[in-house]
Amino acid sequence: MPNRLIQSVAALGVLIYTSKATAHTSEQGFVLLLPTNVYIVAGVMAVALSVLILAVLPDRLNTGLLHSKGFFQLPDFSSTNVFTSLVSLAILATLLVIGIIGPHDPLKNLLPLTIWTIWWMGFVCLQGVLGNLWHWVNPWTGIYHLLSSTKKMRQPLLNIPDSTGVWPAMVIYILFSCFALADPAPEDPLRLMVVVSAYWMLTLIGMVVFGGNRWLKHCECFTVLLNLMAQLSTISSNNKKVSIGLPGWQLFHNPVVSISSAMFILTLLAIGSFDGLNETFFWLSLLGINPLEFPGRSAVIFQTIGGLLLSIILLIACFALCVWTGALLANRGYEHRVSFVSSFMPLSASILPIALAYHFAHFLTAFLVNVQYTLAAATDPLNSGHDLLGIGKFYVTTGFFNTRDTVKLIWLTQAAAVVAGHVLSVILAHSIAIRLWQDPRRAVLSQLPLAVFMILYTLLGLSLLAAPRGA
Repeated sequence: MPNRLIQSVAALGVLIYTSKATAHTSEQGFVLLLPTNVYIVAGVMAVALSVLILAVLPDRLNTGLLHSKGFFQLPDFSSTNVFTSLVSLAILATLLVIGIIGPHDPLKNLLPLTIWTIWWMGFVCLQGVLGNLWHWVNPWTGIYHLLSSTKKMRQPLLNIPDSTGVWPAMVIYILFSCFALADPAPEDPLRLMVVVSAYWMLTLIGMVVFGGNRWLKHCECFTVLLNLMAQLSTISSNNKKVSIGLPGWQLFHNPVVSISSAMFILTLLAIGSFDGLNETFFWLSLLGINPLEFPGRSAVIFQTIGGLLLSIILLIACFALCVWTGALLANRGYEHRVSFVSSFMPLSASILPIALAYHFAHFLTAFLVNVQYTLAAATDPLNSGHDLLGIGKFYVTTGFFNTRDTVKLIWLTQAAAVVAGHVLSVILAHSIAIRLWQDPRRAVLSQLPLAVFMILYTLLGLSLLAAPRGA
């Protein structure tokens, strides 16, 4: 396709996006008019080069990259999280009330803006960078602590066996993703208020019946997700001691040891990738829909759900095939063999940096706009003319999408995040392989199919960031 035609299609995508931006708080990526082929090739080459470098580095240096250094001891703040959790619950309750009595416009109502912009777009990224912030703001632990302090509530009524794994959390996360991607109006304040209230109550009941820690560990999908993301942080304060290392060092030292956890991680990446694919010109053309005449989300509910589920199946199958092929290559001719399952579980952790990087890159442009709407709604939560924050007359701007320099900066930030996530995944996967096979040559052989997978996924991720959208 000629370059002019590509630019014209992309320009239409920009117009479509900007025309929709005032109607949805959960908009997806922004189409950027840049010579993306150059950046995509450079990103893929960076990941490929990192694979080659790791293949020739000494074992000690490879695994040494993921070592941590301990620093000072922390005072005991173990009981503080009860208070901060109750504060978080009070804020959530206030937001739910605003969802009922506040403006019906999702760009003026604090509930959808906080849930989709501050929490989903922003907080998930902060969790991966700063560590386990969720421990302090989880809106269930505080109220559960108060309830369980009574004699009647100390013992759970039923038990969740360890063999359950995180399968329930995975199912609930898929249902949440179906709501976020396929529901006609997931940002509608009243609709979101009902969903959030019902889920909060379901979780609290589950904690009371099955025990707080057990329910959060096995069934509460956001706690499972955020605990995984926290292990990407350079900082850890476990055992009251602060330790710092390369991002992902905690995943290396705390390997995934269950099939359900591995499947949950792969599901995260698959859903994130489909979120990037969904509503692109390419996806709509597969559905036989003219992207310039998009009929609305209600017309593609089942297609969206089907595409989401298919993405999960395909990604898990592709990753499993790469790990199986790698194990076959590394085991050939050796008595000491590492089984497919024994390699599949720990290597799945290497996917998490990609999932977090793409989450950041995918939502960056939407966050830059919607966080301004959040500030405007926070200073006047009931849209009654108040200025609680004292910021004066506030106008939301998208001017940074209109100049080449700022657009280039945004796109380079997105591309850098995706490439960095993939490079970190390569480092983590190779270090895990060295530990599994205990031989540098076999580790390299085991990683060849997975390296191809990661390079191709870099290409896919960067392509999706620049793909024009029809909705």
